[in-house]
Amino acid sequence: MLELVPITEGIGTEVRGVDVTGHISDRDFGRIYQAWIDTTILLIRGQHMTPAQHVAFTRRFGEVYAYTRSKFDHPEHPEILVLSNIVRDGKPIGSAYSGRVWHTDGHYLTDPPAGSMLYALKVPPVGGDTWFANMLGAYDALPQHVKERIDDLKVVISRVQSRPYNYPDRPAPTAQEIAEWPDVPQPLVRVHEESGRKAIYAGGNVPWRIEGMSEDESRPLVTFLQEFSVQPRFTYRHRWQPGDIVLWDNRSAMHQATPYDYTAHHRLMHRTTVAAPHAAVPTGRAAS
Repeated sequence: MLELVPITEGIGTEVRGVDVTGHISDRDFGRIYQAWIDTTILLIRGQHMTPAQHVAFTRRFGEVYAYTRSKFDHPEHPEILVLSNIVRDGKPIGSAYSGRVWHTDGHYLTDPPAGSMLYALKVPPVGGDTWFANMLGAYDALPQHVKERIDDLKVVISRVQSRPYNYPDRPAPTAQEIAEWPDVPQPLVRVHEESGRKAIYAGGNVPWRIEGMSEDESRPLVTFLQEFSVQPRFTYRHRWQPGDIVLWDNRSAMHQATPYDYTAHHRLMHRTTVAAPHAAVPTGRAAS
């Protein structure tokens, strides 16, 4: 029997009593979908999905697409991004180092993805966890004068400017990358397309600059919003187990990966992406 259990008081729902590879009635799926919209993340434990079943389950939430580095696609299912530190035949099978700062997936895209689904196949005994933050709850808790100040503002997401902060171990952007990575303005407060609720949308790629303000004016406000959003009452740290599925709503959640001992342990995760409703799904991919 389907059970929907709050993960914490402030974020998330654990879905119990389902096998995602079997039949889920429209009524039950409707309840699961609504819990995702309302609480920003879903957790389903103890699952055993093939890559094809992973893609099929993701598709129930919306159109599945890929926008990241194609060299780490699953070899038979390009909709799946492989996240792993495993090396085979001298080559990494997936992206080993990503998401170490608070961020929103695809924040630098004109039409950011609605959701991301991560499936754990192999996890280290310690570390490799993922933090999640409820940006709906964070917005609701803001003082009224702050809401009034930020409601109509936009932040400028700059992949070029944020590269040394997000990936200090990688080289500076090339001339081609600079040309291909235009700055993208995003609302500082995002209205969720389905629920109509407002969420702080300040996380991701270090958006230091607010349109119409200098960086010196922007930075304190953006920093305040980001730090306000990750207070314990809005966050949850997920400690992965093999067979876990977590689906998060990029329109209303931030997340952050934690490190682990890459030399002693292997980690293998598969990620799919749900396109924003009515968004123009890109035909190419953006390097990350």
